[in-house]
Amino acid sequence: MNILMVCIGNICRSPLAEGILKDKLHKAGLNYFVDSAGMINYHAGENPDHRSIEVGKQNGIDISKQIARQFRKNDFENFDLIFAMDNSVYDELIFLAISPQHKSKVHLFLNFAEWNLSSEVPDPYYGTRKNFEEVFNLLNKASDNVVKKLLKKNI
Repeated sequence: MNILMVCIGNICRSPLAEGILKDKLHKAGLNYFVDSAGMINYHAGENPDHRSIEVGKQNGIDISKQIARQFRKNDFENFDLIFAMDNSVYDELIFLAISPQHKSKVHLFLNFAEWNLSSEVPDPYYGTRKNFEEVFNLLNKASDNVVKKLLKKNI
């Protein structure tokens, strides 16, 4: 199974989500491919935001070698699950999908994780390190739910 995490610029939320989910899937014995992308190409070719890297490292997740890239329409063919970090990203992905099959692959990450408090992962880009820590904790807990769900359904 191939899973894609998508946010706006692919330097804050989606790289952390990618790193966390990769780690949890590996520990659960699931050999899934996980990648991340952004809806815009502004940061394409860059490493994740230094605050994402630091918060990841502080929690045992190394995302320092990830390289930002823009979402491509062929990602609909290459990925089985496409997780949007917020409603605007979700709406844009649904707009780009050219078939019902493509649309069925797109989910809000927190909704798929059956997270009851919010449907969106807040964008920490203009915030403080504390905001990045909060996003990490949210993604970490939600990733636990996603892994449990994937293990139960064996998707």
